[in-house]
Amino acid sequence: MVELSSLLQGFERAITPTNLLFALLGSIAGTVVGVLPGLGPTAAIAMLLPLTTLLDPAPALIMMAAIYYGAMYGGSTTSILVNIPGEASSVPTALEGYQLTLQGRAGPALGISAISSFVAGTMGVIGLTFFAPMLSRVALAFGPPEYFALTVVGITLVMSLSGKSLLKGIVSAVLGLLTAIVGMDPLTGVTRLTFGSMELVGGIEFVPVIMGLFAISEILVNVEKEAKCILQAKKIEWLPTWQDIKESTGAILRSGIVGFLAGLIPGCSPAVTSFLVYDLERRFSKHPERFGKGAIDAVAAVEGCNNATAQGGFVPLFSFGIPSGPALAVLLGGFMMYGLQPGPRLMQEQPHLVWTIIASMYVGNFMLLILNLPLVGLWARMALVPFPILGPMIVVFTLIGAYSLRHSFFDLWVTLIFGIVGYFMRKLGFPVAPMVLAAVLARLMETSLVQSLTLSQGSPLIFLTRPISLAFVILAALSVVSGMWVREKAKAGKVELEESEA
Repeated sequence: MVELSSLLQGFERAITPTNLLFALLGSIAGTVVGVLPGLGPTAAIAMLLPLTTLLDPAPALIMMAAIYYGAMYGGSTTSILVNIPGEASSVPTALEGYQLTLQGRAGPALGISAISSFVAGTMGVIGLTFFAPMLSRVALAFGPPEYFALTVVGITLVMSLSGKSLLKGIVSAVLGLLTAIVGMDPLTGVTRLTFGSMELVGGIEFVPVIMGLFAISEILVNVEKEAKCILQAKKIEWLPTWQDIKESTGAILRSGIVGFLAGLIPGCSPAVTSFLVYDLERRFSKHPERFGKGAIDAVAAVEGCNNATAQGGFVPLFSFGIPSGPALAVLLGGFMMYGLQPGPRLMQEQPHLVWTIIASMYVGNFMLLILNLPLVGLWARMALVPFPILGPMIVVFTLIGAYSLRHSFFDLWVTLIFGIVGYFMRKLGFPVAPMVLAAVLARLMETSLVQSLTLSQGSPLIFLTRPISLAFVILAALSVVSGMWVREKAKAGKVELEESEA
């Protein structure tokens, strides 16, 4: 096969000492970027762009790509240990991983996260290697109607993320939508919900919101409890057991496939796919009752999906020059600074460079596994730090992360305000996840809806006359019906149990 021959030639160049060194540096930097809340791969890659004036194209682009997918490995660490998701894609990990930490299972959660990231990430690179030309054509079939229908599928997940009260879940989602639309309309430029504040014209940054909702509110809850230690368990496990790996194998494989296919769609970032896979895994799981209480297979699914989506995002970038998210848009700028334009011509004119970068992804994923697994015990020990010491450290890192985004004190206030909002949501039993999901999908949903109606001259039938969007609409309807059926079945089972006990 041509692809296999090209890949082998790519490996010959990827394993040269210089390229290996920069793959290692990128992997380490990506892990650190993922661990530090708020920094993110986009800012890290942007800061390294000046290096393109000093380095040859291959090592520089290998390093920047490694930072991107390496950040997906490190992003799980703070989510699992201290309930700080530095990126939206890490929110489902925080929902399940932190519960495992409270049970003394931080080590297994971190270990399965590293293993799943490696397996699913490698699956993503294999897909990039052999199926990119064929599958990239599917990505181009997505227009505004398909994007809107996809976000409708996402919004239906509110039902499964709402916990015991669907009404509270809907209220939480509406709050997320209101948060996302603050600022300028993306199509008309009209300001909304700014109340005369110049700071709000630029909108509310998402990362300070989720850091406040999770990290600051967690601190407030623990302070109220006068917690002496973040752990409830006296013992702590260091690595996942064979049973953990066995239970998570199906989740890892499914997340790798779904994450890669979703990554082919420009604009479908890990932030979106992580929630989709989280809901999918709940439906496939033999023990859905564990979700929300520390399901290790859910952690495996979400972390595997993040990495597979990151790898899949390189397909539209290499094939058509279309970045699937902000980080890859900055990486696209790195290509252009070398006078390279990703797309069909790049594959023809610079095949050696493209295949060297692809081969380096195999090497980088292996490096990340070697880097992360030995550190599991070290990171897990953080959970044993007494809360009076760990609590202030969490607050400091959270505020530093929020400030580092735009170097704005306004973002610090946003973090603190949403910390208080998150605290009262917890006290009153409102789930946080629907709010986060709605905020993630709001802009894409609004923009694609307006564009779709413009294309159809105001007719909503456009969503039913295009095959892909129709399939998504049907999927959304089935999701709602099945969710209602499961909820009613659970209520009936509860009533029967109460009657039998009586």
